[in-house]
Amino acid sequence: MFIALLAAWWSAVAIFKVPAFLLPPPEDVLPRIYADGSSFLFHSWVTIQEILLGFALSVVMSIPLGVLIALSPLARRMLYPFLVFVQLIPKIAIAPLFVVWLGFGLTSKVMLTLLLTFFPLLLASIAGFQIIDKRLLFLTRSMGATTWQTFRYLRFPAAIPVIFGGLKTSATIAATAAIVAEFVGSNKGLGYILLQGTANLDTTRVFAVLFLLTVIGLALNLIVEICEYVMAPWLRH
Repeated sequence: MFIALLAAWWSAVAIFKVPAFLLPPPEDVLPRIYADGSSFLFHSWVTIQEILLGFALSVVMSIPLGVLIALSPLARRMLYPFLVFVQLIPKIAIAPLFVVWLGFGLTSKVMLTLLLTFFPLLLASIAGFQIIDKRLLFLTRSMGATTWQTFRYLRFPAAIPVIFGGLKTSATIAATAAIVAEFVGSNKGLGYILLQGTANLDTTRVFAVLFLLTVIGLALNLIVEICEYVMAPWLRH
């Protein structure tokens, strides 16, 4: 897929004679990444930290909360309406407030990434832990299984495919969230140099950043898929 996209990009530039300031060819973008390697490496690492920390916090918070809401009617009545209300607030509108409250550093970027990735994973977790057929629960209860045994051997394995679907969605959103946070206020990161490239009409630099963001997104999705492969061997094809 990625190779096909590069081939289509190169073909479009070559066939339609698109000017380099509008759409630079891949043979200009890749050498630019190499030439500015130290700068791109530094800014990429900043953005990767924001993505990984925000995504990790989302995982740590969303899945246990999803278990609680799925299994406790009281928690569902008390917490779920509030979480839906928070989700309805435009996140981009909150981003400047994070900068005011938390400053221009790493924390504000991580919090916006967490906020944008939290709800999709929460919904997937709730759906995953509720997906089990009620008749199976009656069966395990009649056989004397404890609540923990039912969760460990029945609910959790059934929820894994749905949860990993949410993880893949959140992983995709995480990279976008980090870049948006850097747009709002930062002096480093790929979003920062993307804005610089746009302001200076340096299209080659802009496409170099987009290329790096695509690689980071693919790598994060690959990590999620590897985790799914390890944790859910029955789903292997």
